[in-house]
Amino acid sequence: MNKSEYLDTIQKLQFFAVDLNLYLDNFPNCEKAKKDFETISCELNKVIWDYEKEYGPLTNFGRAYFQNPEAWVNSPWPWENDRR
Repeated sequence: MNKSEYLDTIQKLQFFAVDLNLYLDNFPNCEKAKKDFETISCELNKVIWDYEKEYGPLTNFGRAYFQNPEAWVNSPWPWENDRR
């Protein structure tokens, strides 16, 4: 996956996770939604990890991949220079 594809995938998975979260606020006993939320959350974490390993951190909130700390300051922020 290239950088743009990673970011698109992350946005889609985040949207899906938020949507499921809102659904679960109203229907907290829905087992299918709970399972879907867990699946989407795991996939989202994996894609974010893969992105950060390849391109540097997306956030500085303490869970970002930090083996490449200079990527945080030396590369554009995720929303900069996004030419689609």
